[in-house]
Amino acid sequence: MTSGGPDLFHPNYPRANGYDPEWVVENLMGPHPLWLLESLAEVLFIDAGQKVLDLGCGKALTSVFLAREFGARVWATDLWIDAESNRCRIEAAGVGDLVEVVHAEAHNLPFEAGFFDAIVSVDAYQYFGTADLYIGYATELLREGGRIGIVVPSLVAELGERIPEELTEFWEWDYCCWHSPQWWRAHWDKTKKVKVDHADPIHGGWEDWLRFCEVSEPYLHGWMRQAAVKQAEMLRVDRGKNLGFARVAATKVVN
Repeated sequence: MTSGGPDLFHPNYPRANGYDPEWVVENLMGPHPLWLLESLAEVLFIDAGQKVLDLGCGKALTSVFLAREFGARVWATDLWIDAESNRCRIEAAGVGDLVEVVHAEAHNLPFEAGFFDAIVSVDAYQYFGTADLYIGYATELLREGGRIGIVVPSLVAELGERIPEELTEFWEWDYCCWHSPQWWRAHWDKTKKVKVDHADPIHGGWEDWLRFCEVSEPYLHGWMRQAAVKQAEMLRVDRGKNLGFARVAATKVVN
């Protein structure tokens, strides 16, 4: 699935290197989703045949990756992207037999309790999962011993009530859903619904985020291009002092 276009080769993500960079940029909805997912897969192991909920899949790039790279059976679930366009992308990628497409909101998922072996969410869980009770709702969908893993934009440490002065000109109100890996660990641990196996910053995550903004920006248009430019400026100013990505993986507790 490789071709020309933007240079997205990354030595840390050999699986992602096998995907057409033009395809990635054409369908992006945020920082490189395959880099983020490949990083998560280092701590959340996916086996062939497992039933995986890809929660907030966007344009289903991560769903294609889960099916192609691991042989997982994937339910590509999103609210913002219509199911038919995702179905076309999935079939064009040759994994239509492994991926089901679902149009649903994260609080109203049409699945039976205990149905999934794993739940994966890449650059989406922060929009709904900061609620105290959401991890309980999500894990009802997991079998006993099932696992959940997320990658989210994160803070190095919680900011409190004041945004760092150097970041105020870039700060959007919805960045309030960004939290540190330690915050996510405590947020899940306190519920006793899961055992947190892993919560850490992705090494070099802010640099990868910056590079992706810089490389993809010439190929983008409208608000997407504006967002890439603004985020790149923010990341150059911050240089990893406050911003990055967190990966969190946990196992459902059997009561």
